Amino acid sequence: MAQTLTASWLRTTCAALLLASAVTPVGAQAPTRPAASPLRFLDPFNLFTSPEAEDPGIPDPVRYEATLTVMPDESGLQKTLERASSLIADEKEPVSGSLGLLAKARTDRRRIVAALYENARYDGLVTIRVDGRDIATLEPDATFDTSRTVPVEITVDPGPLFTIGTVTVEADDRGPIDTAPYELTPGSNAGSVRILAAEGRILTDLRDQGRPFVALTRREVVADSATRRIDVALRISPGGVVPFGQTYVEGTSRMNPGFVAYMAGIQPGETYSVAAIEKARKRLVGLNVFSTANVKASDAQADDGTLPVQVVVAERKRFVFGAGATFSNTEGAGANAYWEDRNVFGRAESLRIEGKVARIGAETLSDNSRPLDGFDYSASATFRKPGVLGPDSVYVGSLIGLREQPLAYDRTSVALTNGVEYQIDDRQKATLGIRAEYETVRDYFGENEFLIASVPGTYTYDGRDNELNPTRGFLAKLSAEPSYEIENGTFFAKARGDVSAYLSFDDEGRFVAAGRVGYGAIVGADLAEIPNDRRFYAGGGGSMRGYAFQSIGPYTPPIAFPGTNPNFVDTPIGGLSVFEASAELRFRITENIQIVPFVDGGTVGTDLAPDFGEFKLGAGVGARYITSFGPIRVDVALPLDPGPRDSSFQIYAGIGQAF
Repeated sequence: MAQTLTASWLRTTCAALLLASAVTPVGAQAPTRPAASPLRFLDPFNLFTSPEAEDPGIPDPVRYEATLTVMPDESGLQKTLERASSLIADEKEPVSGSLGLLAKARTDRRRIVAALYENARYDGLVTIRVDGRDIATLEPDATFDTSRTVPVEITVDPGPLFTIGTVTVEADDRGPIDTAPYELTPGSNAGSVRILAAEGRILTDLRDQGRPFVALTRREVVADSATRRIDVALRISPGGVVPFGQTYVEGTSRMNPGFVAYMAGIQPGETYSVAAIEKARKRLVGLNVFSTANVKASDAQADDGTLPVQVVVAERKRFVFGAGATFSNTEGAGANAYWEDRNVFGRAESLRIEGKVARIGAETLSDNSRPLDGFDYSASATFRKPGVLGPDSVYVGSLIGLREQPLAYDRTSVALTNGVEYQIDDRQKATLGIRAEYETVRDYFGENEFLIASVPGTYTYDGRDNELNPTRGFLAKLSAEPSYEIENGTFFAKARGDVSAYLSFDDEGRFVAAGRVGYGAIVGADLAEIPNDRRFYAGGGGSMRGYAFQSIGPYTPPIAFPGTNPNFVDTPIGGLSVFEASAELRFRITENIQIVPFVDGGTVGTDLAPDFGEFKLGAGVGARYITSFGPIRVDVALPLDPGPRDSSFQIYAGIGQAF
């Protein structure tokens, strides 16, 4: 248990300890502050040893049994303090002799007091008895009967809840600072971590005003037991406003140092800010060239009064390649491989060549689907060059050739694209490109050739708190692609908008409601004039779970009329509009396991307005295993109104949430 709580607990506990050192009690004796306990980790090679086996590295090993009682238990403090207690967490691990047990108990008392302070309990009383004796009265060399498991009893009287009283923050040349924006208002929660977080935001905001040498010169925190208030007084030396100077680069090998400084994007003369330094670091990491990128301001100003910026990087291996394989009893075998040069000309240009083969040996898409003719394949070459229109831009050019056989059509295509991605700010991104594509599409009505020129563009606003496992915020995406089909002289424009929103019902994100809605339409031409692959479809893991990919919408006739392709009888023909919506409730039942019931709905129409008379629903439940790189997802979904190409259920797996 210790290894699961320490990393996150220690961050907040250290903050509580810092504030506690500044708290002056009035009318009550404040308990002694604790020091943070060391990190502990599981040994993967000893998972199956007997719990009774003693650690040969511990002299005079002593076992103990700890209990913790909170009286009265208010606001779930029992569980909070149990998580804070190292005696509880490490109960199965022996300590070294009576001295080790006593030292652990005294450290634990300070840890629990720190946890009380975090929860705005400044008059709490923590009593720890080892073998029935209060550690507050024991001599440093006290001994216990270690011939048996030693009982340890922890009792906590949490005391009353404190709130913020008066708050004053003085800056030398600025006078008083308004604390309302930092939520340090009279009557608000007085938790120690909350107070320190507000203090940190004040200092950060001053630094972001161009003051790199801001410093806290005095902190006075007084706990008044009579009024149950915490009075806070801070004095800050903000320092002067300082401009950035030159950017210096170290650690490059193939990379051009001047280009690295350019991509950092910090201009000499620009006012210093923490945000600019962090943005520069993220920009350099995003180049995918460096294993580490450290950006920091100098500790002192240059002779001209500017503040130099130091960039230290370490380059990754230039060449990388990989391969993978898949197999399914219905989809057949598949393989993919790629090779990439991460730094072609020394300015973070990348060239990636990739090939895929799928459905080797498969005869049909699925038990309910149409026959296949051979396997699918694709080959692509993608070139990326950052910094073409400033540090926040990337040129992307690609050449893609493919053959695919989804449910609605067979398609062979060669496409050339050129475009620019531009990161407007931390949340907004836009892309604009030019695309030329030659394709052959075969469906129920025969085989047709198309030569299409288009201008695809997208705008994305990402306000999520986490890309792979969001719990708050929303994501909005708008895409548009005006196109001209040269063979038949047909102009059409395809557009779509999607919004996803996330709401957490608790601070830890254990219970999250998520919703998604999307609408798309094609204007400028009739359905028959639009190439089949450019029409809208619905169904599948990224659309409507429970239904086969592309299976929702109008279908071809159930028989093959003269001049039609019998392989595409009773298959979707796509539409000019689509509407999709999804709702999920994400319950985290343990630290790593999440259960997700969901409902998806949608329809595809042959007009600009979706056909809600054919609205379909799918429902199911999923499981998520939460990892450091995102949730591993498995969903099982049922189509509530299955069509002729749908199975009785569908299973989906992947990394990250469904949306």
